[in-house]
Amino acid sequence: MTFPIEAVRRQFPALAMSDEGRRRIYLDNPAGTQVPKVVADAVAKCLIETNANLGGFFGTTIAAGEVVEGAHRAMADFLGAEGPEEIVIGQNMTTLTYQFSRTLGRTMQPGDEIIVTRMDHEGNVSPWLQLAEDRGLTIRFLPFDNDSWQIEPDELAKLLSDRTRLVALNYASNLTGSINPVKRLVKLAKDAGALTYVDAVQFAPHGLVDVREIGCDFLACSSYKFFGPHLGIVWGRGELLDELQPYKLRCSSNALPERYELGTPQIELMAGLSATVGHFETVGEQVGARGSRRDKIAAAFAASIAYEAPLALRLIEGLSQVEGLKMHGISDPVRVAERVPTVSFSVDGISPETLVRQLAAENIFVWSGHNYAWEVVHQLGISPDEGVVRIGAAHYNSAAEIDETLEAVHRLVAMLRQKRS
Repeated sequence: MTFPIEAVRRQFPALAMSDEGRRRIYLDNPAGTQVPKVVADAVAKCLIETNANLGGFFGTTIAAGEVVEGAHRAMADFLGAEGPEEIVIGQNMTTLTYQFSRTLGRTMQPGDEIIVTRMDHEGNVSPWLQLAEDRGLTIRFLPFDNDSWQIEPDELAKLLSDRTRLVALNYASNLTGSINPVKRLVKLAKDAGALTYVDAVQFAPHGLVDVREIGCDFLACSSYKFFGPHLGIVWGRGELLDELQPYKLRCSSNALPERYELGTPQIELMAGLSATVGHFETVGEQVGARGSRRDKIAAAFAASIAYEAPLALRLIEGLSQVEGLKMHGISDPVRVAERVPTVSFSVDGISPETLVRQLAAENIFVWSGHNYAWEVVHQLGISPDEGVVRIGAAHYNSAAEIDETLEAVHRLVAMLRQKRS
């Protein structure tokens, strides 16, 4: 199964853009990806042809309703949900997680316990910490293993008790790139009687999510991380969504999922969301998949995983040759399947921001800082004011872009060291 990289790249207009004749290399993908033309076209088409609020009887409002319904159906197929009523779409993952934390907090009593991990993005930590403050709950912190770079099931088992009401888990780290054994972790939590809330924001661009296979109760992701518009999505188990009572307007719908989607939806972005899922369908067809939309999405991910893994190894191997560079994550080639192609590192004597500014001057886009992996940098003893350099590939990046970036890192590190001496 050969990944159609040239055909994929042609779908993304941003990849052909330049600045004063200088090409752009987008390796800032863990923070947000570029979009294929079909996504931008769908947003524009919705704004021009179906721009209306919901619930009326004229043509544009009916068409807008179809856009909203289509986005929920598309994401149900993308995540492996039972149906569109289990899909909640909102502003972003953090906002939705705050919303769900307050809804779930209504079911908790003082002394109840919530487990959060030291690997999570702060969007899956602070909402639970602040809920605990408000309701007199106890927070238990679950560290990751500094050798395996993963959350170990045995460590979770030690923290679970009959007072544990919820475990907030990380699928893949936005700093280390590590993929956690979420199915095993979820089973432990469920066996202890706890609910599970999985942050899949960093995993969803790089692997097929199957909420029924995982067995979790809630799973969050963000479409702008997987080539779509700025939206957050939470899948929730249908019976739980039906049972819970969210904070909402008195006169708004009690139907699912509407009662969790506060205010007027971002209808044009939902049009883009459907087109985003359509991008994966197209890739699946390009690699020979037939059958349902879910089948094509699965094939697209199988092909992109096989394509991205060598890019990650190429990046890790090239960086490992820089003297004084420390990788923060799995670097063993045998374990490449246990990470996404997000690679973070620091270099002795050179601040991450300094190196990233130099790369930006060459139109190579990467990030520095803690990247909201607040607990990760603290566990690793990294100054949050400095953080790390983070380079993240997506399935539209090429081996040539990785090589050019590596050449620049080697050259710039040498130059910065020479300036210091």
